[in-house]
Amino acid sequence: MGGINNRTLLIAAIMVGLGLIFIVKLFILQVHDPTYKFSAVSNTRRQVTQYPSRGLVYDRNGKLLVSNQAVYDVMVVPRDIVPFDSIDFCESLDLSIEQLRERFVQMRKDIRSRKISTYKPSVFLKQLSAEQYGEFQEKLYKFKGFFVQGRTLRKYEYPSAAHVLGYVGEISEGQLKKDAYYSQGDYVGISGIEQTYEQELRGKKGVKYMLVDVHGREKGAFRGGEHDTAAIAGKNITLSLDIELQQYGELLMQNKIGSIVAVEPSSGEILALVSAPNYDPSLLIGRDRSRNFPVLLTDSLKPLLNRAIQSAYPPGSTFKTINALIGLQEGTLKPYTTHECFMGYFARGLSVGCHLHDSPLNLTQSIQCSCNAYYCYELRNILDNPKYENIQESFNVWKDYLVKFGFGYRLGSDFRNEVRGFVPNADYFDKVYKKSWSSLTVISLSIGQGELLTTPLQMANMGAMIANRGHFLTPHIIKDIEDSEIDERFAEIHETDIDIQHFAPIVNGMELAVWGGAGSTARIAQIPGISICGKTGTAQNPHGDDHSIFMAFAPKDDPKIAIAVYVENGGFGARWGAPIASLMVEKYLTDSISTPYRQWIEKRMLEGDLINAEQKLQ
Repeated sequence: MGGINNRTLLIAAIMVGLGLIFIVKLFILQVHDPTYKFSAVSNTRRQVTQYPSRGLVYDRNGKLLVSNQAVYDVMVVPRDIVPFDSIDFCESLDLSIEQLRERFVQMRKDIRSRKISTYKPSVFLKQLSAEQYGEFQEKLYKFKGFFVQGRTLRKYEYPSAAHVLGYVGEISEGQLKKDAYYSQGDYVGISGIEQTYEQELRGKKGVKYMLVDVHGREKGAFRGGEHDTAAIAGKNITLSLDIELQQYGELLMQNKIGSIVAVEPSSGEILALVSAPNYDPSLLIGRDRSRNFPVLLTDSLKPLLNRAIQSAYPPGSTFKTINALIGLQEGTLKPYTTHECFMGYFARGLSVGCHLHDSPLNLTQSIQCSCNAYYCYELRNILDNPKYENIQESFNVWKDYLVKFGFGYRLGSDFRNEVRGFVPNADYFDKVYKKSWSSLTVISLSIGQGELLTTPLQMANMGAMIANRGHFLTPHIIKDIEDSEIDERFAEIHETDIDIQHFAPIVNGMELAVWGGAGSTARIAQIPGISICGKTGTAQNPHGDDHSIFMAFAPKDDPKIAIAVYVENGGFGARWGAPIASLMVEKYLTDSISTPYRQWIEKRMLEGDLINAEQKLQ
């Protein structure tokens, strides 16, 4: 009996002790722990996310490109919903009964799949206008479980530069898993600078706690707002883009397919980046996005494609400048080297045609007149150089030069979807020709054809590199970030390992291509009072008319702009590429088109319609 009593007493003591502990803990929670009190009143308060305004975007001259506009989302807490007048609800929000029913069906699906919670707010209807918000707000007390939350949408101040600016959309499931900052229904940059500089532009969300009554009506700040946190606006950014030059380029490229890229050689800053056809960035804002995006996506002309960085083309004869520089550095070419041309290059049954011009030509003249035969001879001299043991070794040396020029790999601009182009190496041809190939096999590379592919951005960078006489800075669109430094890699100088003296005959040849006499290929690009240097290109196109290309920079001795223009199915480089590039250069340097003749060229470029002309021929 004594043992049983002792055990009983022990158990009783333990129970008393546990009871005391529970009472003390309860006292601490209720009296001393404010977090308990905070959670205990959760049924009488509402947590409202405070969305920050995204940072503003300016061009290089301080012109506002992207701002914000207020919109309102209808939020719902499913467990708080009580029966309501659905007709009144629908009339207030301009919904049909069927649309309301669909939203409730979707809400149930989302609850079952745990995408949303029954007791936490989620978006029921997005992006009410200020007028809709005002009407609905007056009746909100009738619809328990619903409330309105303000946020901002982008507002694009110009109908231009869509491929540069990008757009903002609702975050995807995949992105949600990668970044804990975001919640279901948040907006995030999808493309362009909106994507690249998302973390700088997005700011930081805040939270506000509101007291609500049994009808869900807000009755004021919870505890005077002591638990609230303010939203922090995103940082403003300044782009290197010149919006007036950008708009002018888009006008010149209307009814054409292709691209313009203009760069400041001394800094690598992108002045204009045009992809044609383009679209108005306002088409992808708010509710209109869901209707407009599929239309743009299925358009046969692919306006969503950023051809400046996502399309890879043969560089054509603009590439002769690169082969000349390699030959000079390798010692297989001298400025005084001459070659004859009899309307082309002929060897072992192979022929590469050329146009009529004086013959023989030296190096500078070969650039001026764009002689194909000259560069067939020179590529073979580079690849058959006796200092290398075999074609594989010499070809990879040639390829390595191209990589240093910025070809074959992404340049590393601040556009995330930039493609790399293509520069083959010796292994590529070993596989194709089973190691049985020679310099004659790859002769088309001498004139920028064959397997070689470059983006318009890489071609503009090529112009900047020549303008700088041997180096370039990574092309980029960012100029300034509020209270932050831009990526230091954009200030890094990339050397090409070509001695500076080798650039003189190339630059002189590019100058004569514009300003020389008979045989000069780009005389249409002359700008009164501006020493523009350029090189035409005509890229063969197996699917239709050849592509028109022009690469240039100006002024010759103090370059402020380098540019590449690519017009698909435009024919000779002097037909479309050269005049468009020269107009862009003149507009940037002088802010006007000077003479009646130049104005006639401008009119012809503006009225040129290659898209509909092509359709008429089909």
